[in-house]
Amino acid sequence: MAEPTAPATIAAIDCGTNTIKLLIGALPEVAVREMRMVRLGQGVDTTGRLADDALARAFAALDEYAALIAEHGVPPERIRFCATSATRDAENAEEFAAGVEQCLGVRPEVIAGDEEAELSFDGAVRNLQASVEAPVLVIDIGGGSTELILGDEAPLATCSMDIGSVRLHERHLRSDPPTAAEVAACVADIETALDEAEALGVEIGSAATVVGTAGTCTTVAAGCLGLSAYDPEAIDQSVISVSDSHAFIDGIVAASVAQRRALGFMHPGRADVIDAGALILDRVLRRTSVYSWIVSEADILDGIAWSVANRSD
Repeated sequence: MAEPTAPATIAAIDCGTNTIKLLIGALPEVAVREMRMVRLGQGVDTTGRLADDALARAFAALDEYAALIAEHGVPPERIRFCATSATRDAENAEEFAAGVEQCLGVRPEVIAGDEEAELSFDGAVRNLQASVEAPVLVIDIGGGSTELILGDEAPLATCSMDIGSVRLHERHLRSDPPTAAEVAACVADIETALDEAEALGVEIGSAATVVGTAGTCTTVAAGCLGLSAYDPEAIDQSVISVSDSHAFIDGIVAASVAQRRALGFMHPGRADVIDAGALILDRVLRRTSVYSWIVSEADILDGIAWSVANRSD
């Protein structure tokens, strides 16, 4: 009998509004997981364009990623580069796409919000280690958009909303710390988006299990767990009290950027925009009936990676 074929090594890249993430591995084994804070979506909500300095930061990160991909011998046909909210909205997205292709040898896929949601759900739910009650609501808060996905083994209803930590921070929370009026305007924007999501069939209140993924959720979890430094192993699969989450979010929104940066678990590139992202999480949780939520370190990046692995097999 022939020996089973070893899984092919793949590379997945998730390019969002605030971060660019890389995963390399022969799944389920992961050899490389990297993140760079590049703030690609800097000012996009206002200007409609990717800023020159944001493009420079992104291309510098991709040069590093290209070296890692080459080191692991991943050919272009086993690389998938998915770009999300910032590049969906930018009028000069082709400039970015051309730079990505020159650096990595692949064209970025600017994925629609629905596919972004499905990939986020797959990455987060596939990672769950305990059996959970359905329906499951996955919350993926990005820099430019937030995905809500309700499902069981697969998504049943999804919504990609144009609210995210960078977008809403730049739009509303301009003081340091933000004023009560700024917070109220931000919350009103979030509530409008959530009303629209529910009108599209994502019944937030019906969720029996809530899973939070991506940087805002994992950072809030780190704070609720009282970690002195960011520890992915401690955060992944942790169960966080909803009441503790509300209390932590109230405190982090009221804090100055300097006070947030002083927290050992806070990435310095997230400290200024965590207020808006945390408010999104807060308002979603207030519409649920759960008393706790689960944190997943796996997210859309893992969903992208599995989509390549399944294509390669």
